[in-house]
Amino acid sequence: MAKPKVRYAVVGLGYFAQRAILPAFKHAKKTSELAAFVSSDPKKLKKLAKHYGVEHCVDYDGLEQLCASDAIDAIYLATPNHLHRAFVERVAPHGVHVLCEKPMAVTEEDCEAMIRVCADNGCKLMIAYRLHFEEANLTAIELVKKGKLGKPRFFHSTFSFQVNAPNIRVNPRGLGGGALYDIGAYCINAARYIFGEEPVEVVGLAGRARDDDRFDKVEEQVSAILRFADDKLATFTVGFGAAATGFYEVVGDKGKLCVDPAYEYEGALELELTVGDKKPKRQRFKSRDQIGPEISYFSECILKGTEPEPSGKEGLADVRVIRAIYRSIDEGGPVRLDELDKGVRPTMAQERSAPPVRGAPPTVNVRPES
Repeated sequence: MAKPKVRYAVVGLGYFAQRAILPAFKHAKKTSELAAFVSSDPKKLKKLAKHYGVEHCVDYDGLEQLCASDAIDAIYLATPNHLHRAFVERVAPHGVHVLCEKPMAVTEEDCEAMIRVCADNGCKLMIAYRLHFEEANLTAIELVKKGKLGKPRFFHSTFSFQVNAPNIRVNPRGLGGGALYDIGAYCINAARYIFGEEPVEVVGLAGRARDDDRFDKVEEQVSAILRFADDKLATFTVGFGAAATGFYEVVGDKGKLCVDPAYEYEGALELELTVGDKKPKRQRFKSRDQIGPEISYFSECILKGTEPEPSGKEGLADVRVIRAIYRSIDEGGPVRLDELDKGVRPTMAQERSAPPVRGAPPTVNVRPES
């Protein structure tokens, strides 16, 4: 008999969904099936359904009927950030599992509501932190954990690019727009998984180019300092109006490592380790599809009844830091954070790989956001 597969509806067919999520399903085909599309754009539905052989297509008003039809088991939620909670609250009562893009939501209250409704209805909830399954970043975690750098002291990262406007990334802060929500989540998440801890205090500053109308409604760039236990510090800057960057560096009392590039979902990632006066060791990790393994992992959690890592609590952990940084920006001073028991953290045991997606997948009524 054929092994069971988890049937997914992809909810939201924006650029990232079309460019990365849809073609990745072929690398998760042992456990996962692309079964439905949900979008308000009939042209997207028609053309993409034909290309991927998807039978069920509905607009957003038809989502509940789709969930009740027994045509799907899970959704991959790729809508704008401020809509995540509402969609989860619509599908979870039907017993539909949720793989949700990051950031999880705009507020802590939204995150907690999403966690609660999934738990109440026996649904799995995972946040799409693809780097929790990626070898370069997991290797960095292991090197720090094993003491290769000695005692870790500080972390620094930048993530930036020139954003194309208009698009949802430059929405107002209240709608989850801005560099801090969109790409700051990567830097915060990396600092948290490198140190294996939660920050206890944050300070933030924001800025914008006054003559650039892309940033009329949201900050252009944000810098932050995160204090961890034992006075370990993490600093990062993210921006939508600067040249492309995407790296982090961790420095200990005996060595340092740098992952550059660190956050990209396409292309090779690289890690450089330097210990004392020894010659730096550089390791290049081949280009891979990062989304297919993530989907496959979530499907296995559903089929086996195990809890996913990264869970909804992982998404909440980053959103509460983002919100604290915004409080610091608005109030002009440091903000303390309450303790949070995160529980399970990513380890090398989660590493999964798939070959890169070959060729350019079809896109309909979208354009690159950067």
